[in-house]
Amino acid sequence: MQKPEIQQLLDKSFSDFTTFIGSLSDHRFIVSPEGKWSAGQQLDHLIRSAKPVNKALSMPRFFLRWFGKPAKASRSFEEIRDVYRDRLQHGAVSTRPYIPPVTEIGQRETLLKQFDQQKSKMIGLVGNWDEPELDRYQLPHPLLGKLTTREVLYFTIYHNYHHLHTLQLREKPEQPWPTQLERVIF
Repeated sequence: MQKPEIQQLLDKSFSDFTTFIGSLSDHRFIVSPEGKWSAGQQLDHLIRSAKPVNKALSMPRFFLRWFGKPAKASRSFEEIRDVYRDRLQHGAVSTRPYIPPVTEIGQRETLLKQFDQQKSKMIGLVGNWDEPELDRYQLPHPLLGKLTTREVLYFTIYHNYHHLHTLQLREKPEQPWPTQLERVIF
């Protein structure tokens, strides 16, 4: 993928998540059946995940040399997705800095605003990189090890969709929300 496509997919992945969150009732935003993260917590987690990416993208390239040079070419979006799925299937979980606290309904608008700010910042920062630089520098990822900058952007796109898909599956349109809650409670 080239930079314009990456920027477009970043925009879409953030926007699709925001649209879905906006469709949820207040109750469904803060409550989660089966002990999983609520939609609000998932939103907070994605903000926490985007911030270090934006920080790295905004750093002078000189400082990024500290993480070393990539030993191989950037992998494809599909390869990054598959490696992440494999790690999750083998028990990998979010590390402490990315675990969100319980969210309250009063945080919804603030979190959505922060998420949108992270999206805009990331898309803008990617514009400051040229194509070869995306493959020339690498960054540490808590579950996947060192990734090239391009791979980190691929991961961010997939990560947003992974959490969106998790929430969409939870909705189970064939069962109304009260029925789902009753099933979990009793």
